[in-house]
Amino acid sequence: MSKNIAESTFREVPIEQGFFVLKFQNNSDKTEFFKRDIDNSYIQLHYCVKGNCKFHFNNNSYTFNVLDKHSIFLYNPQQDLPINLEILPKTSLVSVLISIEKFHAFFSKEASYIPFLSENNKNKKYYDNAEINANVLLVLQQILTAKNQSSMRDLYIKGKTYELLSLHFDSGENTNEEYCPFLVDDREVLKIRKAKDIIIARMSEPPSLQDLSNEVGLNLKKLKEGFKQIYGDTVYSFLFDYKMDHARKLLESNQYNVNEVGLQVGYSTSSHFIAAFKKKFGTTPKQYVMSLTQ
Repeated sequence: MSKNIAESTFREVPIEQGFFVLKFQNNSDKTEFFKRDIDNSYIQLHYCVKGNCKFHFNNNSYTFNVLDKHSIFLYNPQQDLPINLEILPKTSLVSVLISIEKFHAFFSKEASYIPFLSENNKNKKYYDNAEINANVLLVLQQILTAKNQSSMRDLYIKGKTYELLSLHFDSGENTNEEYCPFLVDDREVLKIRKAKDIIIARMSEPPSLQDLSNEVGLNLKKLKEGFKQIYGDTVYSFLFDYKMDHARKLLESNQYNVNEVGLQVGYSTSSHFIAAFKKKFGTTPKQYVMSLTQ
């Protein structure tokens, strides 16, 4: 199945029964959305080759933010994880969906090297977030650029997908034994969401991590690890990005000058705000405002 939306493309390539690949390329300036039901018998591997995308689960109660050249691995036999995907502009994504039965058949001899395939873990949820290494990235780019009209295209993508899985699970180097405690634990999800809401509400004077963990009733280690698992970044890196995006919107409103915007997002001096804004967007606030009128 193939679909073109303006400068965006989506293609689904069936590999075998219970095994298929999704290719997304959003070359437009608009965010694209994709939804698909996936039951709990499937392993999901999502590779953000370029740009940024977000996966929303459990009625948006938690989100995985997949950054440029990063991947997420999801498997939860305890509940379905339907895809609710937000593909930001200038983003390329490859998703591999494979049934656990098919996966076991591929890797039965290597199960001891892949933590979640062991007998003790077979009924546990699994989550991994990792940077894409150079060898895997090359294969992903080859999958994305496979010519749509080639008669051998699907066979080529099939071969490259097998290569991709082989590289991803090579000796277990790209997996770890940490199981995500947040996929079904709504109490901890709510605490981490509360932590996010607190730092946003107090962005001009955010609490320390220890004070934040005390306030939401979650120990510091779980707060830091859980926040990164749910939102794809550390607490303060997430806050920095949020503050800069909020500052950009304030500047676009044309209701505040640079100093006022800086104060609203927690910078007591304009020079520090200007430096932070330039670090995020590659331009100064003043230059950004001027570009809006050109």
